[in-house]
Amino acid sequence: MRGRWTLRRTLVVGTSVLVAVAFLVMGLATVIALRSFTLERLDQQVSEGLSFMVGREGSAAPFGARRPPERDADNPAPRIGTLQAVIDADGSAQLSGYTRSDGTEVELTDEQIALLRSSVPTDRTPTTVDLGGDLGEFRVAAAESDGVTVVAGNSQAEVTETTSALTAILVSVSAATLLVAVLSLSLFVRRSLRPLDRVAAVAQRVSTLSLSAGTVEIPDRVAAVDTRVDTEVGRVGSSLNDLLGHVQASLEARQHSEDQLRRFIADASHELRTPLASIRGYAQLSLGEDAPMTPTQARSFDRIESEARRMASLVDDLLLLARLDAGQPLRRDEVELTLLAVDAVSDAQAADATHEWRLDVSDDLISVTGDENRLRQVVANLLRNAQTHTPAGTTVTLSLARDGGEAVLRVTDTGPGIDPGVAERLFDRFARGDDSRNRDAGSTGLGLSIAQAITAAHGGSISVQSRPGRTVFEVRLPA
Repeated sequence: MRGRWTLRRTLVVGTSVLVAVAFLVMGLATVIALRSFTLERLDQQVSEGLSFMVGREGSAAPFGARRPPERDADNPAPRIGTLQAVIDADGSAQLSGYTRSDGTEVELTDEQIALLRSSVPTDRTPTTVDLGGDLGEFRVAAAESDGVTVVAGNSQAEVTETTSALTAILVSVSAATLLVAVLSLSLFVRRSLRPLDRVAAVAQRVSTLSLSAGTVEIPDRVAAVDTRVDTEVGRVGSSLNDLLGHVQASLEARQHSEDQLRRFIADASHELRTPLASIRGYAQLSLGEDAPMTPTQARSFDRIESEARRMASLVDDLLLLARLDAGQPLRRDEVELTLLAVDAVSDAQAADATHEWRLDVSDDLISVTGDENRLRQVVANLLRNAQTHTPAGTTVTLSLARDGGEAVLRVTDTGPGIDPGVAERLFDRFARGDDSRNRDAGSTGLGLSIAQAITAAHGGSISVQSRPGRTVFEVRLPA
């Protein structure tokens, strides 16, 4: 969960926790200091009361009912909240009493006298004792004098009330202060991180651009106000602008190089068509004459014509790819894919009877908008690819169906499958399979790349799935 937090939330929560811990430590220290101070003052009062009791114990009159109603200067009334007791050696109390807040005095019970005698040391050290009932906790000190134990104490109720009140005040003030601090901190952090948000927005917009091919422009840049090098965000923004500039320059250089290569291929292919046609013509002319010719000469002219025909096919393929890469528009006519598939399978059956060719189409006619000649070339290339790279006896099935708003054309063969090392670059230009696909020496390696380029020009896609015994090329076109 922590890893998914934003920087803003991390700063606000982290700082708020630190402030809350500071308030907690400050509050605890204050309460503890106040309690220690008040207990120290209470202990002084207890010690003074014990000294007074020990000094007058021999002449002290009994408390409560045994005390005369009149008070004199030597025997003043006890202070409110004080406790006094004189305990004999046998545990009986000569006098014991506690002065309530209204001035009345109550005697201690035998259990409370026994608790005082057992819990309070006689070394004049104040000790906390809980007398229970409505008396609660007392700070009590005791001393031995003339064979009796003199006990004096003061109630801790006032100390408890004072510390409780202070605790409530500190909690309330700290909570209110923490709330204000969190709100103020949220606003401050949000305002402080606005430049970073703007830089991130630029990076996000750039990340959505398609930079893989074609002419690419990156117009987005971080604003000058967010590129000040004297701030951390400014350095990030400045570095991002420099990076985008380098990327833009690299993409322009790449595109310039690709444009030059396409122009060269297109120009070279166009220029080579004429001399290749002349070579084929002269070779056919020489072979067509009745003039005597040695077997070597006849073989040479035959090979010249064959290689010229193969080179002409390669030049035509390269010229087609160059034109497709340059974005040359294709014809936009209605094409009946069902009839096209029937013709393609018929042509394949006539050209190669060693394979078993099958056709699987629905009864409905499926049509698309596009260039019929180029679409025929796509299907022919896929069927020729299956014929070339599978052994004799392989079953090749051409199926056509409709899937939603798309026409789906599949070429499936039962051959040995495609080597996984070749599958990733299967649609690259001049890509060739290994021996497991029985590559024919006459293959140029451009058939699948041409099929992909034509399909993409029609707004469709082509994919392949292969395993031993089943290879499927799937073409999807907008129906």
